[in-house]
Amino acid sequence: MREQTWQGFRPSGRQRGGRRRGVAVAAAVVVGVMAVGALAPSADARPDGVRQGLNGLVRSGGVPGALASVTDREGRTRNYTAGVGDLATGSKVPGDGQVRIGSNTKAFTAVVVLQLVGEGKVRLDAPVGTYLPGLVRGEGIDGGRITVRELLQHTSGLPDYVKYLADDVRYYEPRELLDLALRHKAEFAPGEKWKYSNTNYVLAGLIVQKVTGRPLPEEIDRRVIRRIGLRHTYFPAPGETTIRERHPRGYAQESAGGPLVDATEWDPSWAWAAGQMVSTNSDLNRFFTALLDGDLLPEAQLAEMRTTVPAGHPFAPGARYGLGLVSTPLSCGGVAWGHGGSTTGYETRGGVTDDGRAVSVAVTVQPGRATKERIERVVDAALCNP
Repeated sequence: MREQTWQGFRPSGRQRGGRRRGVAVAAAVVVGVMAVGALAPSADARPDGVRQGLNGLVRSGGVPGALASVTDREGRTRNYTAGVGDLATGSKVPGDGQVRIGSNTKAFTAVVVLQLVGEGKVRLDAPVGTYLPGLVRGEGIDGGRITVRELLQHTSGLPDYVKYLADDVRYYEPRELLDLALRHKAEFAPGEKWKYSNTNYVLAGLIVQKVTGRPLPEEIDRRVIRRIGLRHTYFPAPGETTIRERHPRGYAQESAGGPLVDATEWDPSWAWAAGQMVSTNSDLNRFFTALLDGDLLPEAQLAEMRTTVPAGHPFAPGARYGLGLVSTPLSCGGVAWGHGGSTTGYETRGGVTDDGRAVSVAVTVQPGRATKERIERVVDAALCNP
């Protein structure tokens, strides 16, 4: 099994949406990597840690393109780009372009579940079987013993279906993803420990659909996206493989140091409630800021979301996981709240602080651990040296 990426989605050689034309672009990609010298400036020409960090990621981090959005305490936003947006053509990275946001989707799913808790339609400490009777059963797995809270907090012990995907290209129904997980035994008893599993959020999405009688994407759109005015965020429709608005191309590598292959277009249904969405850096900043400001959840449910337990891999040292929300320590003190996401072709990291600072950074390849740590340092620099 290949090593999981930062948010549980792995880059394997079997699912690249761009592979249909991967051989054709491979040579162009190799040439493009050599030509990544042109770094696009933002409107603000002052040197700062974010710009330097993005430029460094492109020059020596193996990243084709990088983009970021930073909002200060007064609500002023700066957008940055570095590298190229398309290795085949050499075109620039579009400022604040759309990217696949991977597991940031989990925060959106968790918000909808917690809204339903606030409405009295779901109870956090009720068993999953209350809402999906008879559905969650397997070796050491009993939906009557796993609570909704344990799903959202990754303490359920459910195995991660992503490890068992045979083909990421085709369309998957959410029940298929769940069935993949339930063929394998539980990792541990519910509540015994913490371990990241995308299966938890597939079940959370199924609970939303059962309780509301509406598709999860519609509920996320109605309850979150439209409510706070996210103009460039959406949940791709079934069969939708392209990215709708301006975006940098995303890339994949078969192995470390190998050629980059265009992996922009593919069916994201295998990620569903755990990681299917598309957004921009500025929209992610707006989402997490609105969340912390109490614009999406009642005070009691936001407090539950921010109640954390220690988290391990795939998060940064010192990170703690709440209910679809992660706190990460900052070098200047305090924490940043967010989630982050890693999925085919793109990696996103960021966070917001209680005093209104926000940053989101995206790169156009799934990087190795060392480069991920460099991205984390860019996030820290943006929040500690605004």
